[in-house]
Amino acid sequence: MTPTGTHFNYYQVCKRKLWLFANGINMEHTSELVAEGKFVHEESYPKRSEKYEEVEIDGVKVDYFDAKNKVIHEIKKSDKVETAHQWQLKYYIYVFEKNGISGVSGILEYPTMRQTEKVELSDDDRKKIETICQEIETICESDDCPPIVKKSYCKNCSYYELCFVNENED
Repeated sequence: MTPTGTHFNYYQVCKRKLWLFANGINMEHTSELVAEGKFVHEESYPKRSEKYEEVEIDGVKVDYFDAKNKVIHEIKKSDKVETAHQWQLKYYIYVFEKNGISGVSGILEYPTMRQTEKVELSDDDRKKIETICQEIETICESDDCPPIVKKSYCKNCSYYELCFVNENED
């Protein structure tokens, strides 16, 4: 199994969400927050598609790639799970490298916050990505769904109702 960017992001956020997604249980289509994020992606930089291109390599699809400067641009609505965004972008850089495109860096863009963050890949990151890829495969291929781990952002997750259907409101 080759992880996608979504797998890599979900691994950072919630192992249960990763397992559900990998096993065909997709709740994003019911989420207003996901729709809002897609809108931010599509509308924030209307002229960008003329300058850069969306690229898909080995199952990862990057928002925009500046081939001239070798920069992957990844657009996110907010920085609430910034670490997951950073690792997703590092994974994209890793995949580009594995496909013979060296010297790539990344920029995380938060247009609604008017913030950007440069992301680069270190040798330690490369080792960690290889380990994470193995862990993603193990989780996704398991017969058992990981247990619920309550986090502060669970209520904003598209899987919230599925995970907490039998829970009492606090």
